Amino acid sequence: MTGSEETPSFRLAYVPGVTPAKWVRIWHERLPGVPLALHQVTAAEAAGTLRAGDADAGFVRLPVDRTFFSAIPLYTEATVIVVPKDHVITAAEEVTVADLADEVLFHPLDDVLDWDAPPGEAAFERPATTEDAVELVAAGVGLLAVPQSLARLYHRRDLTYRPLTDAPQSTVALSWPEEATTDLVEDFIGIVRGRTVNSTRGRQSDQEPQGSQAARTQPKRPQKATAAGRGSQGRAGGGGGRRTQSAKPAKRGKPRRRS
Repeated sequence: MTGSEETPSFRLAYVPGVTPAKWVRIWHERLPGVPLALHQVTAAEAAGTLRAGDADAGFVRLPVDRTFFSAIPLYTEATVIVVPKDHVITAAEEVTVADLADEVLFHPLDDVLDWDAPPGEAAFERPATTEDAVELVAAGVGLLAVPQSLARLYHRRDLTYRPLTDAPQSTVALSWPEEATTDLVEDFIGIVRGRTVNSTRGRQSDQEPQGSQAARTQPKRPQKATAAGRGSQGRAGGGGGRRTQSAKPAKRGKPRRRS
């Protein structure tokens, strides 16, 4: 290897709440010679990380700038309300936004829910992060609405959560700069979409020899009839072949007398 050659690698960013382990495992099985580096970033940092080229692709939360990024939505999370275990809300199996009208709700600066107007009463301050807001909920000074994965990520024994049925939801997507759709990005797209190793878009055809591709695209010419084939066709097959005689019906003779 010369000094100018570099080992190919793939850099994957992901936001809190996303667990990329399944896709990373498949990557290592299919491309063992290509290292995959994981970079956890906040939801607010994700777009900047991809724009700067510090990651090749990332699991992000929508929306993204579609004039710059391509995105494949993967799933939409349920929204839950995080409360202390002894809170009155825990008596219900699910909660609506109207049920929170008299509650203090924290709206952290890194909130990933697209509220038109956050419900409940405004807290005395906006926590810097969702993790900080969870600590304040544990202190009994307010509640917090988050995607379910974040409630699990920052779980505490003294807290629980209930589904918030009519709240905005957060969609997780695989995203990358559209103009930087490399072969490795295509490989990862195939993994995320569940394609088999032989059906990853764009890679199989690129690796085919030119001869085999030409043979596949060349129109087939009609085959010449063989001598045996001409013979079996009689006059319709050409002049030089042996004609086959058609079977004549058996003659019916007179019935023999029985002795």
